[in-house]
Order: sequence, then structure tokens, then C-alpha cells
Amino acid sequence: MEKRVYGVLGIKSIMANWNADFSGYPKSISNGDIFGSDKAFKYPMKRCWDEGGKKVLYIKSLKVEEDKKEGINVRPKSLKERYEEIFNVPNLKDAKDTKEVLKNLFTAIDVKNFGATFAEEGKNISITGAVQIGQGFNKYKDISVEEQQILSPFRDGKESKGEANATTLGTKIVSDEAHYFYPFAINPTVYKSFVEMGVTEGYTEADYSVFKEAALASATAFNTNSKVGCENEFAIFVETEKELYLPDLAQYITFRKEEDKNVIILGFEGLLNELNDRIKSIEVYYNNYNTKLEGNIEKAKYFNIFTRKEV
Repeated sequence: MEKRVYGVLGIKSIMANWNADFSGYPKSISNGDIFGSDKAFKYPMKRCWDEGGKKVLYIKSLKVEEDKKEGINVRPKSLKERYEEIFNVPNLKDAKDTKEVLKNLFTAIDVKNFGATFAEEGKNISITGAVQIGQGFNKYKDISVEEQQILSPFRDGKESKGEANATTLGTKIVSDEAHYFYPFAINPTVYKSFVEMGVTEGYTEADYSVFKEAALASATAFNTNSKVGCENEFAIFVETEKELYLPDLAQYITFRKEEDKNVIILGFEGLLNELNDRIKSIEVYYNNYNTKLEGNIEKAKYFNIFTRKEV
């Protein structure tokens, strides 16, 4: 691919929990600002690819295992087992050719995009991904966190006699409204040495197309209990010449609410307009039903993020 790509991906969360910490609350930094990790965005993308029949290595998969002491259990597969499953390898221990392992790794769509750390069976392989996604900070300042009490239909068998007739209580924690904006950058030149080794053709337009589709739809499609209410609401893809280096664009985005519209302010318009002659194309996707954009980007084309029709 003879270009670089920079951009921002936006996620809306309404009465949902896009990315919880180990306490169950939305992740935050020391000053209280709420954010979503890159892993929170990558996971639904991987799920989207996996459900679409593509090879995905770094995703949780399960196996049924029989143990003499514990009986039959369902356990997560190891990296070795996952590798053997998706690449149809009988035993990774017998794979002496590291070059062949590299070829296999680059056929997995998550590795091709995000890279890999593969330390199994004497092979220590590190691949820096062409696609790098940063941390997505919530830009909506009036966010509040809600705790919901949930009544279970079952009692706890370990409860004391006085509580034997009561069902258990649980808690669901959500944010009432949040708007996360993730920066990303795609640098296809990071695979140069692997191309020279003959283990991959490099990062291609087809790889970029697959990434782009998942980046636009995977959050909306990922309807788990805590993610219902989360959806893709914004994305910008800035395709540039290979020698142009842009900063994190998400830092220039601000967000506010009006009476009947969400407003996303594209504070990087001046930067992009000054570099107009070095930019190949700019595509902006957003939910134009309830959102409006502020910022006049000269080279941009605008699309409905759901229908993909130009607006």
C-alpha cells in the first residue's frame, strides 16, 4: 500500500459500559477522565472478523477437557492450541522452520493489522502491527456513572439459613452517556523487512479495506449485555503520501450537546487544510441523524456511517 492513513474512530455509549476496569466501573485515569483502551476497540473488530470466517489468532476460544480429578471442564485454549487449530498444524513443536511460522502468522487478519507477540515452543517472534490504535478518551464532560441493582432468579446455595429463601442480588454498572474518540495510524512500511524475507506481501489495500469495514461497524454489531447501547458514531480516514507524518488527531476533537443534536468539533481542520497538497483523500463517516460536525475540511467527503451513502 503506497500511502499512510491517519484518523479517529468514535464510539457512543448510552446506558452501557464500553470498557470497564476490574471493579466494574468505566476505566479512568488518576484525574477522573474516562477512557477506553485500544483492546476494547480491537476485540469487537476481531469478533467481527472471526464471525465473518477470517483467520483470527488472538481471540479467546474454548475446548472441552477431561481431567481425572476434576472431570470434564470447559477451558480456554492456549496460544499453541489456537495456532494449531487455525493453521491446521498437528503439533507446533514439530515446526522447526520459523519462516513458515511467520508466513502462517501473516495470514491471520488480526496479526496482519495489529501485529503479534508470539513466544511458543522455542520461537520468539515479535511483529509490530501496521495499524496502531491509541487510547480513546471520553469527550462528553457531563457523563455520570449509574449502578443498577439486579435480582437473580436463584438463591445462593451457600447462604445462611436466615437467607435461604432469598434470591441473590447483583450489580450492573453503566455510564449514562459517553462519547469516546480513538486516534489511529496505519504505516505499511513497518513490514518492509518481512517483505524482504518473503513471508508476506506487506500491508495491502485489501487489508486496509477489511480494517476499515470493521472499524466502521464492529462496535454497533457487538451486542453483549454490557455493550448494548454502544455503537460506531464517527470515523475519519485521512490518506496521505508515505512521507507525511501527522499527530494524534483525536486530541483536537471536542464534543458538546445541543437541544436536539450532538456536535463534534473537528479542531484539526486548519492542519489538514494546510497540508492539502500532500493528502490523497479524506473520508468522514458520522451519524447524521442526530449529529452535526463543525469544521470545514476542504478535501473531505462525508458519508452516513450506517448506510455509507454520501451526505
